Amino acid sequence: MFNRILIANRGEIALRIIRACRELGVESVCVYSEADKDAPYLKLCDRAICIGPAAAKESYLNIARIIAAAEIADVDAIHPGYGFLSERAEFAQACRDCGIEFIGPTPEAMARLGDKVACKNAAKEAGVPIFPGSPGAIEDEEEAVKVAHKIGFPVIIKASAGGGGRGMRVCHNEMTLRANIKAASTEALAAFGNGAVFIEKYLEHAQHVEIQVIGDKHGNAIHLWERNCSVQRRHQKLIEEAPSPGLTREKIRPVCEAAVRLIKLAKYHGAATCEFLMDGKQDFYMLEVNTRVQVEHPVTEMITGVDIVKTMIRVCAGEKLPYSQDEIKVHGHAIECRINAEDPARNFMPQPGTITTWQPPGGPGVRMDTHVVTGYTVPKYYDSMVAKLIVHDDSRELCINRTARALREYKVEPIKTTVPLHLRLMENTDFRKGGVDIHFLERLLK
Repeated sequence: MFNRILIANRGEIALRIIRACRELGVESVCVYSEADKDAPYLKLCDRAICIGPAAAKESYLNIARIIAAAEIADVDAIHPGYGFLSERAEFAQACRDCGIEFIGPTPEAMARLGDKVACKNAAKEAGVPIFPGSPGAIEDEEEAVKVAHKIGFPVIIKASAGGGGRGMRVCHNEMTLRANIKAASTEALAAFGNGAVFIEKYLEHAQHVEIQVIGDKHGNAIHLWERNCSVQRRHQKLIEEAPSPGLTREKIRPVCEAAVRLIKLAKYHGAATCEFLMDGKQDFYMLEVNTRVQVEHPVTEMITGVDIVKTMIRVCAGEKLPYSQDEIKVHGHAIECRINAEDPARNFMPQPGTITTWQPPGGPGVRMDTHVVTGYTVPKYYDSMVAKLIVHDDSRELCINRTARALREYKVEPIKTTVPLHLRLMENTDFRKGGVDIHFLERLLK
């Protein structure tokens, strides 16, 4: 096991990793920007090192400064969390070059699965179902038109690198395709430093289902079943739940097994998520692989009992997976609500500022993953998520009821948050029935 781990992240996930390190008997070192110098979680780590100004590119995205902090603190490993540098193969390579273990996949595995075009090719080899589309990156507008007519409209343009909806355009005809292909490439280049885009068939009415997988350095890999992330806005997930409503274990098992084959093929160790879209016939098509721990990992932890963050650390330290596939059972139902400092009534306008009232919910089956305390100031520089409310109960209906109860207890002032929206969703008849598609929320908010 490692002696000391540097956490190359901030906020809720930094605190989550600090706690995992404590439970494993490992020292933790946090890096922080000037904007986060008063963050409460910094008092819980063993050492904190400032790595630069508030701007992420000068702090949390600055590989040289993070590596320098790691060397100063004499750490054995770096945990990247999610976001920021967590899916940058060059960061994993920098760690390797400096003799520091990257708590995640190798640069080679990350490059193979993190690049969407390379991942599609690997998926074909592993027998994972994929969308029809261009075999590789689109070179010019005429090629894009030719592919689109072959597979049929609507199609979606996607950035080969990155995610979060950037470099992504849905096109229902040739005119919109021609108008958007260059714009999507330009946006991808600005966001990820890579302007490569490709085209796939687009499903109008689909559910977003993802498979949690974990591999070790000894060639073992398992899945922890699936999550449903269909409630989303602009490709950003707001509610995640597991198991996926209406899916039997017999129906989802082949998809889970395909995801395991894929990460074994890539010689992958650490946590990963294989994301799929499911059509009305419950046929699956792979979207991408996230080569990191997901924001929504607690949902899976609640139904399986597996601590994903500690397992990541263990396998990256060289231990074998402590579980066999047969030992992974699903117990009850779990829902996660992402609590963002945004005002849904004003087009989700960010709400930076000082929180004077912070009263999180509690009670049986309620878990709060947050770095916020009363008096915390939400900075304007980073992602607006301030907490994750995770609720577990014996059935989906009971879990929804418990989530609604917890949301009613939640008090945050004076800033606005997405809590009222989440409560509205828990009380929505269509959501309670299950089976909502990825456009459900945008229809609801019209």
